[in-house]
Amino acid sequence: MQLLVYRLVYPILWMISKLPWRLFYMFSTGVYILIYYIIGYRKKTVNENLTLVFPEKTPKEIKKIAKGSYKHMCDMFLEMIKSISITETEITKRFEITNMDKLKELEIKNKSVIIMMGHYNSYEWTNSIDIISKFRCVGIYKPVKNKYFDRLAHRIRGRFGARLIPSAKVFREMTKDHNKENPELSIYGLISDQSPKLNKAMFWTDFMGIKVPAVMGGEVLAKRLDMSIFYLHVEKVKRGYYQATLIPISEDSKNSEDYDITKQFIKLLEKQIRNKPENYLWSHKRWKHRNAEIPKGAVVS
Repeated sequence: MQLLVYRLVYPILWMISKLPWRLFYMFSTGVYILIYYIIGYRKKTVNENLTLVFPEKTPKEIKKIAKGSYKHMCDMFLEMIKSISITETEITKRFEITNMDKLKELEIKNKSVIIMMGHYNSYEWTNSIDIISKFRCVGIYKPVKNKYFDRLAHRIRGRFGARLIPSAKVFREMTKDHNKENPELSIYGLISDQSPKLNKAMFWTDFMGIKVPAVMGGEVLAKRLDMSIFYLHVEKVKRGYYQATLIPISEDSKNSEDYDITKQFIKLLEKQIRNKPENYLWSHKRWKHRNAEIPKGAVVS
């Protein structure tokens, strides 16, 4: 059944990826109309999240942000599909690293680094770094249940040299990479604004004014493997065009105060969200544990 679904769906995805850019984004607008007005995908969750973190905004303002968020979400999902056939020239033109000097400086140091990201703007085209630098992008991801689509995800990311590591194996694989005699120069990209499982929620802090548990993976890995860690600040210049800047969180992670890296990441992400909330993915239940009992022994900041 998995193979049948894949064989039916993949040709459609391929044809979408081959659409000229103007038609491609017209198609995305059509998907937005379907998802927002007809299907109403996670509308309740989106409205609850926005009302929770922006209590000062009117229902009209909340609706405007929600609609903008759905439009952006559809663009970003389809941009992932566009990656099936996007060329090197197109992807580097549409996803620009603004401080290439920092990237070159890190290359000279010949040490792998971690970048922390949120579900904000585009993170799908970060593998353009493979093309413009000596680094190999390594994405941490949750495997797709359909093994054929999972292989497709690997093939898409691997077109420019990127590699994927399942989230369940990230500590083992990164430690193995680190311990190699001649480790490959890599940039490990971690989406770090998810909501951890409650039994693993050992650090709680404010995110958008709400006390919630924070994912600690990026900080723990950086400190354990003595790796520099950066925030990938991505701005949407216009539809289909992004500019990314590497912002240092800690270039001496091993000696950073506990929880400081995670708190800095959250502050940087918060600032972007408050500036342009429509470019954040509001459909995930990021604040679902806000009323939960904090586990014994957890740190609250």
